[in-house]
Amino acid sequence: MDLTVVAYVVYLVVSIGLTVWVARTLSRNGRIFLSDVLHGDEKLADAVNHLLVVGFYLVNLGFVALYLSGDGTITTTREIFENLSTKLGVVLLALGVMHLGNVYVLNKIRRRGLMEREQQPPVPPQGWAAPAAGV
Repeated sequence: MDLTVVAYVVYLVVSIGLTVWVARTLSRNGRIFLSDVLHGDEKLADAVNHLLVVGFYLVNLGFVALYLSGDGTITTTREIFENLSTKLGVVLLALGVMHLGNVYVLNKIRRRGLMEREQQPPVPPQGWAAPAAGV
């Protein structure tokens, strides 16, 4: 079998495996964060979580597929490792950037919600009192 095909197969197996593992980890652990961002609305948190996972899969698997093609033929075992390290490194960086982007956006939404909660008084005003004279 051609070494280029071997490199492609290893790249696809590892990249898809990493993408699935990261997506499952983010989905499982991000649900609590989403629930807090969305003020405890569990159904909405589950729906947003699922949509984020689908988008994550689409973007990352699309990137993996587009990045599959190589520059040339691979003739030695050393070239397999060099090619795979470059491709997998770029895929890992893309996964990391996607994750940080999601966390950044969700944290901005969470902070906005916290600021809105802080601006509302904890108890509604009970009445109005006139200022004391001479004070």
